[in-house]
Order: sequence, then C-alpha cells, then structure tokens
Amino acid sequence: MPTVADLARVLEAAAPLAYQESYDNAGLQCGDPRAEVKGVLITLDCTPAVVEEAIRRGCNVVVAHHPVVFKPLKRLTGANEVEQTMIKAIKNDVAIYAAHTNLDNVLAGVNRKLAQKLGLEKLRILDPKSGLLAKLAVYTPPEYAEQVVEALYAAGAGQIGNYHDCSFRFPGLGTFTPGPDTNPFQGEPGSAERTDEVRVEVLLPLHRQRAILSAMRAAHPYEEVAYDLIRLENEHQEVGSGMIGELPKALSPNEFRAHLRQNLGVPVVKHTAFDKPIRKVALCGGAGSFLTSKARAAGADAYVTADLKYHEFFGAEGQLMLCDVGHFESEQFTGELFQDLLTANFTSNFAVLIAETPTNPVRYDF
Repeated sequence: MPTVADLARVLEAAAPLAYQESYDNAGLQCGDPRAEVKGVLITLDCTPAVVEEAIRRGCNVVVAHHPVVFKPLKRLTGANEVEQTMIKAIKNDVAIYAAHTNLDNVLAGVNRKLAQKLGLEKLRILDPKSGLLAKLAVYTPPEYAEQVVEALYAAGAGQIGNYHDCSFRFPGLGTFTPGPDTNPFQGEPGSAERTDEVRVEVLLPLHRQRAILSAMRAAHPYEEVAYDLIRLENEHQEVGSGMIGELPKALSPNEFRAHLRQNLGVPVVKHTAFDKPIRKVALCGGAGSFLTSKARAAGADAYVTADLKYHEFFGAEGQLMLCDVGHFESEQFTGELFQDLLTANFTSNFAVLIAETPTNPVRYDF
C-alpha cells in the first residue's frame, strides 16, 4: 500500500513546497510519513469535526488547502480549535497534509480551476514569479551528449512552458591536463589533451537543482564534470499569483455578476460600479487585493477575488470592476484538484473522499 510519504511526493510534484509564500506552512502537518494510507478525506479547512469525519469514514489522512498550523505551537492543551484539531488527529493516527500557496502559485492550481469554472479561455499567470530558474551548461563528449541530456530531462530539466525536452547544443574544443592522481576518461595523467566536446544547455527549476546535478554526474563519463550553473531573473511563466483569461464573448456587468453567482453558487457578489462590457477577466482565489494593480495594468475588465477591505475597493479607480465573491467560495473547487490528482496517481489503492463537514465560517442573511 502507498504510504503518507508517497502521497506527499505526488502532491509536491504537482505543487512543490519551494513555491509556497514565505509566511506559509504547507506540507505534512502531523502524522507518520511511513504509515500506509487507508483512505483520504479532502477539505478546504481541517477542523476537529473534519478529523472526526475522517475517522468515521475510515480515512487516516486529511488533505486540506489551508494549513491547520500557520505559526509554531508553544503547547498542545486544547485551548483553541487549532490545538483541538491537532490533538484529535494525533490521538487517532490521522495525518494532516496541506497544500496552500504552493497550490495557488502553480499553473494547474487553484486559480486555473476557478478560471475553468468561469469558462475563461487563453489563460496565463497574472503575476509570474522570477528568480526560480537557472541555466545549466555541461560539456560532454559528443557520443555521450544524448545520454547526459536524457538524464537531465528525466530529473526535471529542459521544460519551457508546455514544451518538454528542450536543450541547446553546440560543438567546441575542450583542453585539459590530468593531474598525477587522476583516472581520466581520455588521455594520460600529466599529458595535455585536446578533445572534441559538446556544450549542452538546459533550463532547470532551482528547487530541482540538487537532483538534476546528481543525475548529470551519474550519466556523465568524466571523473570531473565541467559545468556552469547560472541563476536567471527570467519570469517563470508557470509559477506565480493569480490568473487572467477571456470569456468566449463579452458580457454586460449585470450579466457577468449573474455569471459569477450561477457558476460559483454564491448568493452575493460585492463589487464596484462599472458600465463597460466584461471580456478580459483576472482572478485570484482567496485574499487577492495585492493583485488589483496587476489586474488593472493587464487590461482586465473585471477582477474576481475575495477578502477586499472597504478602502481596497477604491483600487479599481474606475478602470475595472472589482468583485469580491468570498474566500471559501473562490477556493471551493480546490477539493476537485486534490481528488483528480490523487485518483489519477493511486488508481484504486484507497478511497479519496470529499468531506461533507461544512467548514465555511461565513453565513449570509437576506
């Protein structure tokens, strides 16, 4: 049977922990990584009631979007709901795993799911992150170039957007003199050598650097591998905050708000006044006021997010319609992401269930 660690590896391949924000605490919150997974319960928030549901339904893992623990706990006395949740989970051998802003920040994450629910097309990250990529150049004998490159690809290098197995190669002349205690692939110790080589260049995500360099060394015939690793400031088009896309056809502001209510099942949409057609739509699941200026600069007609404060609505500046649909409501489809990902990777090894326990603390009266 797959273990909790196996489950974590699948989740982190889709949403690497390296992509979470500095304030976040994604990953395994509690539980034994070596424990076999008997069943998984998926929820947006993990509460004592959710843990109780997991126990009742035979699940020993809860996968949540929001971490239970954001800050270090100084004690576990059950004084608040966070401590109560952790105590109940630990006492009943229920592991809790959270994928939060790391799942927000990947292309196939929370925001794409929300965009799909709204029927948006031509999707792209609204605010791509930079400083997450490096360029690796490695020098290899021509007859070993393919072997080395394939190892780099397998370890996670050579991907640019939707293109895989990307590299650049060009021939050159390498020179070296092996030292007295060497075992050179070519030539003799103390003898100057000149040999044909191929320079291979690939992009790599920095969080995969160690694994990629290890794979490179294992596949390379040289005793000492010559390579360059250069950190880049390029934007990573598949990692970042928010998303922007287009509706198939323009809607009036009234039609667009009705579209939000129908497709998200929300009773209320808080919004700014706007009287132009809505076609280009930016969005961010959860609290997204920090992206209002990005949405405006990108030419969005509407920006859909949550948790906007009174003064933050002024950030629209009449250039777009700000729409607050509610925090829970903007992230409510995250469970589908988890369920699709886990069932695709673990087939019928264990049940992957969506929690029935309501966790949205907000109520609406009309």
